[in-house]
Amino acid sequence: MSLLPTSWKTALNEELQKPYLVSLKSFLAEEKAAGAKVYPTTANIFSALTKTDLSSVKAVIVGQDPYHGEGQAHGLSFSVVHGVATPPSLKNIYKELESDLGIAPPKHGCLEKWAEQGVLLLNATLTVREGQPNSHAKRGWEQFTDAILDAVAKSQPHVVFLLWGKYAQEKCERIQSIHSDRHLILKAAHPSPFSAHSGFLGCKHFSKTNEFLKKNGLSPIDWKLE
Repeated sequence: MSLLPTSWKTALNEELQKPYLVSLKSFLAEEKAAGAKVYPTTANIFSALTKTDLSSVKAVIVGQDPYHGEGQAHGLSFSVVHGVATPPSLKNIYKELESDLGIAPPKHGCLEKWAEQGVLLLNATLTVREGQPNSHAKRGWEQFTDAILDAVAKSQPHVVFLLWGKYAQEKCERIQSIHSDRHLILKAAHPSPFSAHSGFLGCKHFSKTNEFLKKNGLSPIDWKLE
């Protein structure tokens, strides 16, 4: 947790003192000692927070856990590093972006530009074992990322929560019930090829996000990725 930026450390100070984080740290050390490959690299586990300062958060896109293939995950939900093939769900995100705003799909899957503009790209679980999706679920990450979402909802006046799929929607139920008067909650099916045609494609979440931000005196997100 020493890699966390000051704004997040301050907001999460109470959470960082809780015993479950010691257990989580021990679990990750055990994985490493056992020779397991864990993604993303240690330096990138908190990329969502290092790329997006708490004070700059305008929108949140919630994912479940990191990509579990070598070289894919780098700490931002749905994003992959340059040079890695764009995953199917991200292809559908790009398809909706083009339909909604006329932005042509980029030739890469790196979403850092969004993060740098205040889009918090947060996975519920921040690590995963190679080739084993959800292998680090229920080890403590979910409680920690709940605290992150709470910090955003409490500290920022107007945030758009883009909740794609049942998992993201259930994770943010408390925010929807407590803070929906100040924030915009957008729901759609997950962009996975298995569900994108059940309500994700055509949702127009990108234009709706910018309309809300502008209405509340905030600069819109430039969704175009070079």
